[in-house]
Parts: sequence; structure tokens; C-alpha cells
Amino acid sequence: MKAQLFTALFAASFAFAPPALSQQAPQQPNRFLAAQPAAAERFEIKGMLVERHGSGARALILVPGLSSGGWVWSQVARDFAPTHSVYVVTLPGFDGRPAVAGDPFDASRDALAELIISRKLVKPVLIGHSIGATLALALAQASPQQIGGVVAIDGLPVFPRTEDMPPEQRAVMADKTRQQMAALTGPAFAAQQLAYMRSIGLVDMGKADDAARLSSRSDPQAVAAYMGAALARDLRPGLARIETPVLVLAPYFAPDAPLLNNMTAADKVAYYRELMAGTPKLEVETIDKARHFAMIDQPEAVSAAIRRFLDRK
Repeated sequence: MKAQLFTALFAASFAFAPPALSQQAPQQPNRFLAAQPAAAERFEIKGMLVERHGSGARALILVPGLSSGGWVWSQVARDFAPTHSVYVVTLPGFDGRPAVAGDPFDASRDALAELIISRKLVKPVLIGHSIGATLALALAQASPQQIGGVVAIDGLPVFPRTEDMPPEQRAVMADKTRQQMAALTGPAFAAQQLAYMRSIGLVDMGKADDAARLSSRSDPQAVAAYMGAALARDLRPGLARIETPVLVLAPYFAPDAPLLNNMTAADKVAYYRELMAGTPKLEVETIDKARHFAMIDQPEAVSAAIRRFLDRK
């Protein structure tokens, strides 16, 4: 199963849109933008935009994934701002933000570390989606005593289906993928984002179209650079250094199972546990009826899972 697992998802992550999806949906007010809660404070750290919601003693840092902005966390921010200080970040190069020089993964990890230090945050809980979750795991490895917990929403220490690749093959694959994605500019990039959101990103097609319009505001070159940097990494050797509890949320949408070798929800949990092997304090939980953006497909279930995790700590 593992050799074929996520083949369709991996290919679609940088594929062109099929003809039926080649045109954007009619322009209309974007529901994600309309639902954005007003931030109490906005500032920048090393090119990373930070928006603070709430002023509770306990801090949460919400890190979006590839080509996403803080809009992915609208409901989570609303749910936790009354009781927490919620820092929603947008990484350089995404959602209209200018990119930064150098390795974007390392730059974003360092910016997150600087946020914790500069704001004197005491053991914040990092909540990351996709590559944002991989960044959270990387920071928890690098600064284990400064992090109070990690919630990873469909984000892992190594890209699924690449875990058995030798380092040299991984590097070649990462560079090839980066080049393929970097070639998608303008309408081609927007079409790819629409295809991705409709096929992998979200269950609700209206929300998928909204998300694609927003994700298309990201810099295609930055998106390609982040994807290449993430594919080139394998953080599994450092998982044992993570001292804080880690919760991995694995979205599952049964109609997609035929594309994934008829994988069940239990199969997916077992596979994610395998990729997280060595993590001292690990939980893996399914979010049913959700695709990759589980916090948008099933916001109540995701917030409930986060709340249970926080209550156990």
C-alpha cells in the first residue's frame, strides 16, 4: 500500500488544471475575507506578518500551509481569542506578502522563533497546517524547551510517499518539483490552485473556489521554493528531541478512498503514526468528512480536537 499511497495527491500538488476547471468561478465577495475577525494588533517579524487576536495568558501560534494566508484560521481564531492570545501568521511570499531571500523554510522557522522570543511567549502551542505543521515540528525540535505543544493538521515530518527515498534521490525530486511549480505563472498558477482546492483541498466546492482565489494571490516562485524546501527535508531523525505533546489531525474523506488504494481512516492513522515514529508524546486523531483544509471543511471538529488537546496539557 505504501508504495502507491498518495500518488494521486502528490502528482496533483503541481499539476495543471484539467479543462473542466480551467476557468475560475465567477468573481463574487469572498466568504473567507468577509469572515475575517478584526486583529487587535498587526506587526511584522523578518517579513512574516503577525496578527494578534485576544489577550489571554496562554498563547497559540497559527501557521498556515503552502500558498495560504491567515484567512485559513478565521474560525479557529474566533473560537480561541476569547480565552487565549492567538497569533496568526502569514509567511513571506504567501497571500500577497513579498518573498525573502534564501531558504524559505529556514527563514520562516527563524521568524517563528523570533516571534516567541520578542514577545516573551511562555511555551506557546504551535498549530500548523500542512507545511505550517512541518515548520512547527522543526521548531519544536530546534527549541524543545520553548514550545508548549504542537497540533499538526495534515502536516508531517516528511512528505508522504517519499519516506523511503535515499537523500540524493530526495534532493533530485525536490528540485524537479520546484522547477515544475515555478513554471506555473499567471493564469496557469490560478488554474492549478483551483484544481488543487477542488480535488484535494476542500469538500465544499464553493469554499474551494473561494480558497483558490485567495491562494492565487501568493507568489508562484515562493510557493515553488517552499515546496522544494519541504520535499528536500526529512525531520524524522529529530522527532525524539520533541519534549512537548504532539497532536496530528488526519483528515479523511471516504469518497476519495478509491484514489488512495481504498485506504480506510484507520489505515491513514496508522500510516501517520508510522511517519511520526519516535515522537515521545504523540496522538493521532481523524477528522472525518474533511480534505486537506480540515479546519475549513470541519471547523467545529478541529476546534474541539484542539480544545481537548489544550485541556489535557
